Amino acid sequence: MAKLISLLLIAAMAVQIIKPLGLPGLKKRMDFWKIAVFALAMTALVVAIRPS
Repeated sequence: MAKLISLLLIAAMAVQIIKPLGLPGLKKRMDFWKIAVFALAMTALVVAIRPS
């Protein structure tokens, strides 16, 4: 699951750089870093709640 989320968010970052998504907070090409921070947080959350 963590790999799937990572791949989807990397794809979203690539799209953001090519053509901004236009979502609130993601209007400029330079805003791709916000997706990266979200990706890091989501990956950490998935790893934290995954059973050992």
